Amino acid sequence: MNLSGTHARRRSAGGRSALSALGMIALSITVLLASERPADAAYAQIEGSGSTWSKLIVDQWISDVSANGIKVVFTGNGSSAGRRAFAAGTSDFGITEVPYQGSGAQGGDDPPPKNRSFAYLPIVAGGTAFTYQVRVNGKQVKNLRLSGETIAKIFTNKITNWNDPAITKDNNGTKLPSLQIIPVHRSDGSGTTAQFTTWLNSEYSSLWKPFFGRSGITSYYPSKGRSIGANGSDQVMNTISAAQGNGTIGYVEYAYPVRKSYPVVKVLNKAGYFVEPTQYNVAVALTKARLNQDLTQNLTGVYRGDDSRTYPLSSYSYMLLPTGAKDKRMSTSRRQSLADFMFYSLCEGQSKAGKFGYSPLPLNLVQAGFDQLGKLKKADKNVNLENRSVTQCNNPTFVAGNLKANKLAQVAPKPADCDKLGAGPCTTGTGAAPTSVSDAKNGGGAAGGTGPDGGDDAASGGAEVDPDTGLPVGSAAQGGGAASVAVQTELVAGRAGDDKVFGALAVAELLAIVVAPGLVAVYLSRRTRRRTGTPA
Repeated sequence: MNLSGTHARRRSAGGRSALSALGMIALSITVLLASERPADAAYAQIEGSGSTWSKLIVDQWISDVSANGIKVVFTGNGSSAGRRAFAAGTSDFGITEVPYQGSGAQGGDDPPPKNRSFAYLPIVAGGTAFTYQVRVNGKQVKNLRLSGETIAKIFTNKITNWNDPAITKDNNGTKLPSLQIIPVHRSDGSGTTAQFTTWLNSEYSSLWKPFFGRSGITSYYPSKGRSIGANGSDQVMNTISAAQGNGTIGYVEYAYPVRKSYPVVKVLNKAGYFVEPTQYNVAVALTKARLNQDLTQNLTGVYRGDDSRTYPLSSYSYMLLPTGAKDKRMSTSRRQSLADFMFYSLCEGQSKAGKFGYSPLPLNLVQAGFDQLGKLKKADKNVNLENRSVTQCNNPTFVAGNLKANKLAQVAPKPADCDKLGAGPCTTGTGAAPTSVSDAKNGGGAAGGTGPDGGDDAASGGAEVDPDTGLPVGSAAQGGGAASVAVQTELVAGRAGDDKVFGALAVAELLAIVVAPGLVAVYLSRRTRRRTGTPA
């Protein structure tokens, strides 16, 4: 009998068995990973472009959802560019402050997509602010007040010097030095420009029409006189805050001066108070907004709101949401990414709005947003919209389960007495994005201003609120009573399916840790014996 041949065959078979076992472990791990793929495999990267007005908060939302496997790319190149890209089918979504303007729009035709169904989905609210640089004896003025008429005259070249009597009157007799006014406007097609000119056309048409050459709005502001243009909100902000920017004033979303802690104008409202575009004043103003059937906004009531807390130039921004079943760009995974990106943005993402200089959407617009998201499911039955409703929405303007009012508007403080026409101005500065009512009622929390001053900073009304929820500290939702039914936002990547994935990985890891070393040891031992001729 050939024992050495038998031993060799056994050793060979043993080696093959060990390798086979290792191969089975590897195959098991592969099968487990393939059969229990992470839930975020349901997502595909989505790309959009458009509004710089909204860009700062959109970028934050993108960062937030990336941890859940949702990849979003957004290019802030202006609302006009965003609308064009969406209409051309080269982006998955667009963001804009104004709807499509149709054929013959100033600056070029702006027709809606011919072969692409879409909806306007409100995403965030905010105020168009007027940021400026005016220095007195080398010190920056931080508490400037202007009426709407004065602002309109500045941007139509009717008022050209900071010592103009109208500016002195707005500041209760305090006169600024002789300094040429340099208006800064957007040079690109901008939703911010469209919002500003909508207000000019509505409220100061006698000034706007001769300057513009006709009635109507535009995304491309006319460059006349000493006015200078800047591409994008960032460049407007940089132009005004530059060392050589003394005398400049421009229009941007409030978030941009907030990010730089730069002053903004307090604008006179119809109630006779000068107010800053804080999240509270914007929330109050937008209770007067009227929605068209397609959810675009009619802001006449906002411009003319008679609540003392109203900021007149308050508005919403929109996502252009693709809703067509035959949309060539859209797949189930892209629609799922859009659905969950917006679910987060409409709910938990709104809690960050105030800190960034925006204002959270109220209930009626959040509900309208969910209605629009439902069209993704209608276009593709495989889109998962389970457990996505207003009652599960962690939004600071309302308490889930009690959805009848805008909470921020309810707790918004009254303006300070020194902000009233004929009083003050208040000595506190602007541009600090107060995140609590106690900050807001004290004038914004910025450093005291130089220039127009005087008056009593005391304010009445308002209780301290939690900056993340907009709710009064000590209220039921803050732990002072019955618990709120609000829940944390749940995304696809956070669902129960993930437990299966991690369980499968744990089993595979256990097999690899416990079984594999023994098999490897057996294999190596038998290989050594084969070389030396040692019997098994």
